Parts: sequence; C-alpha cells; structure tokens
Amino acid sequence: MFTGIVTDIGEIVGFTPTAQGQLHRLRIACRYDQTTIADGASIASNGVCLTVVASGVAGGKTWYDVDAAAETLALTTAKHWRVGTRLNLERALKIGDELGGHIVAGHADGVATLVSREDLPDMARFELSTTRELARFIATKGSITLDGVSLTVNTVRDVTFSVLIIPHTLTVTTIGGWKAGAEVNIEVDLMARYAARLTEMK
Repeated sequence: MFTGIVTDIGEIVGFTPTAQGQLHRLRIACRYDQTTIADGASIASNGVCLTVVASGVAGGKTWYDVDAAAETLALTTAKHWRVGTRLNLERALKIGDELGGHIVAGHADGVATLVSREDLPDMARFELSTTRELARFIATKGSITLDGVSLTVNTVRDVTFSVLIIPHTLTVTTIGGWKAGAEVNIEVDLMARYAARLTEMK
C-alpha cells in the first residue's frame, strides 16, 4: 500500500522489451539508498506498483530493475515509457508511517487525458477527462491519484474533472511538466469503489 506522497523522481535509464514485447524490463535510476531496496520490494512508479527484481549502484547513483507485464502495458501509460521517461516514485508504506495522502493501492485503474492547463499566480489548474466507468467514482472534494500523486478533486462535470496543484507539488513531482493532450495514470479512491460495489449489491 502507498499514500500518494511522492518521495523521489526517478528516470528510466534502461529499457528491454522481452516476451515478444509483452514484458518490458525497466532500469530506473533514483536517489534512494540502494542498501534499503530488497529484491521483491514494491515501488510505485507513476502510480503503478512494480516489483524490484535487482538493484545496484552505477556512477554514484542507485538503480533498480522492474518488469512491466502485459496487463500493465495495456491499462496504463507504461506502454509509452522509454529511456529518459521521468517517474514519480514512492516506497511502500510501513506500519507506523505518516499517512500524508490517502490509501493508494498502486493498481492504476486506467488513464486520464489532460484537457487543459491554466497557470495561476499561486498554483496551476488542470482539467482532465477519463472514461465514464471511472468517472462515476470521482467526486468533488474526494481523493484521486494521478501518476502516483494523491490529489483532491476540485470540480467534476460528467467525465471531466479538475485539480488544483500548489507550487511545492509542481516542483517535487512530474506534474510541473504536464501539457494538454498528455495521458496520466489514474487510480480512483478505494472507498468510492467499495461504496459503489455495496450499492450495486443491494
């Protein structure tokens, strides 16, 4: 489990398609202490929980390898990742850690498309659209995860919604580089999903 609070921005420095392109082996460079990264550890990358299969240090910088499988490539923006892609990273939540965002599973539900960006004096406003299936879980003032970042929904209209981003978040995540037309990973609030399921079963 994660909280949607990004702790580093990593960069893909190695990319190897395997299994006829159905699996991508990625090498991600980061600032984490390599001695704290165990094989089998979970690290969320742009909101996608990936399992570490190897790690090391090269050129004074930590790297770790993960595999993005067919379902991940089909449902998320991972299909577009290449060498040079920058990723929001978060280590798995430990018991006793501060829950600064909201409960995030790291299982992206799909993608949202950035419709517009408006840079305001003290923040930036982004409007996004997603599928009708996912939009039904999005509510004003509710929680949402976009590219691994825990955010509060500002407004909702049909399948579009907006978020307001403060300067700190623009600086410490990849959101500062978002432009209209870009796709981002979206994970809807787990509580909204469970509430909808309970309603359906009545």
